[in-house]
Amino acid sequence: MLVKTYGSAIVGVVAEMVTVEVNAAPGVGFSMVGLPDSAIKESGQRVSTAFSVSGLKVPNQRLLVNLAPADLKKEGTAYDLTIALGILGAVGGVKADELSHYVIMGELGLDGSLRPIKGVLPIAIETRRRGYRGLIIPSANAREAAIVEGITVYGVDSLRQVVDFFNGTSELTPTVVDARAEFARSLNHYEYDFADVKGQESVKRSLEIAAAGGHNAIMIGPPGSGKTMLAKRLPSILPPLTLDESLETTQIHSVAGLMRREDSLIPVRPFRAPHHTVSDVALVGGGVNPKPGEISLAHNGVLFLDELPEFKRTVLEVLRQPMEERRITISRAKLTLEYPASFMLIAAMNPCPCGYYNHPTEECTCAAGAVRRYLNRVSGPLMDRIDLHIEVTPVPVSQLNSMEVGESSATIRERVLAARAIQTERFRSAPGIHCNAQMNSRQTREYCALDDNCRQIMEHAMNRLGLSARAYDRILRVSRTIADLNASSTIQPIHLQEAITFRSLDRDNWGR
Repeated sequence: MLVKTYGSAIVGVVAEMVTVEVNAAPGVGFSMVGLPDSAIKESGQRVSTAFSVSGLKVPNQRLLVNLAPADLKKEGTAYDLTIALGILGAVGGVKADELSHYVIMGELGLDGSLRPIKGVLPIAIETRRRGYRGLIIPSANAREAAIVEGITVYGVDSLRQVVDFFNGTSELTPTVVDARAEFARSLNHYEYDFADVKGQESVKRSLEIAAAGGHNAIMIGPPGSGKTMLAKRLPSILPPLTLDESLETTQIHSVAGLMRREDSLIPVRPFRAPHHTVSDVALVGGGVNPKPGEISLAHNGVLFLDELPEFKRTVLEVLRQPMEERRITISRAKLTLEYPASFMLIAAMNPCPCGYYNHPTEECTCAAGAVRRYLNRVSGPLMDRIDLHIEVTPVPVSQLNSMEVGESSATIRERVLAARAIQTERFRSAPGIHCNAQMNSRQTREYCALDDNCRQIMEHAMNRLGLSARAYDRILRVSRTIADLNASSTIQPIHLQEAITFRSLDRDNWGR
């Protein structure tokens, strides 16, 4: 008897439907075709043991399992339950007429229990799109899948539960999650707040500008000056995630297997901080079993690279293309995947190997030329994509002892939202452009026009400070953001002058 059950394979961050065809014929044996990996090939042993422990009859027929489409490579253990139900349907262990109405997935333990799987959210989205009656998955994944409206999700704990459901001897309770209510309840709950920061007013102002315009930034300062502490608080002043952005972000984390049992939606912008020993593949994604990298996990949020010069140069260079295109394409001989990667890059570094170049009280002990060599570990093309160079100095003891509470993240976020609202209106007719940092050259000329006074200031700054030509557009875009924060329709000299101060690493005399 031939029976079909349905599962799903993850390709990039989307799901492709997989048909599991099981044919039972006289004889003995078990074989599987359809490009299964080793984990799937081993499912036969897990399934047969789970049958025995669960009190189900172990089939004594010759079984052939085909995973279609046969040219799509299938990976992982999530097909155990799909295969088990197909086998039972083929040998008469369950009523097979209902199996075709459901997508069934889950990893089986030897005792018949079900373990969680990865990528449940895109599977639920594809299940709804294909019009199936419901989705049967492990209970640990049920809340994550149930945020998809228009589909019935059943969370189960054992193989026996599923068998009894299809045989009509018991019922399953659907998992219901109000996605909008869950999202609203968890919105703007941040672990870190700028109110806890002592001093560093100029740095907080700089990060406010970065958040308002979506600008990439690098903080340069001695050890212990608060660079990491400040970076962790940046998501708390960014505009809140929209529901669509939250679904998109959750989908990526679901594919990567980072969702917890109690999670349904990711309500706040992600903050990813990979260690400087990270590999190329771990950062951009891909690998033998392709999955999203750190830049995709930071999608719609912040990618923080601490100790930037310590990263391998090859790792940093792969950032250049996704920073421009806001997506990463992984190309292999038989497969091309695309992962979203729209993130804000916030980097931090010491000014020199010893860490005390330009320190107000400590003396730099680096040899001549060491500072410049240290900065040159970060390539010019990558630095060209960073709009704000923020100098961070140590906080005086008097400010650390102060009981005064700083400005809260909520207050700063209100100003950021007002500036972003101006930009939303400005780029209403420009699809794919949402903030000033994303402007192309034509839009920069249109929206960042300078009057004669401002042009003179810019020319004087370029000549006096030795700024590079590549800094020109960056200064204009940052000036536009500062003007938006001040609700100014035009760029004024004061906006331009402040923007020029954020190009410190472009100065000819830095590190010499």
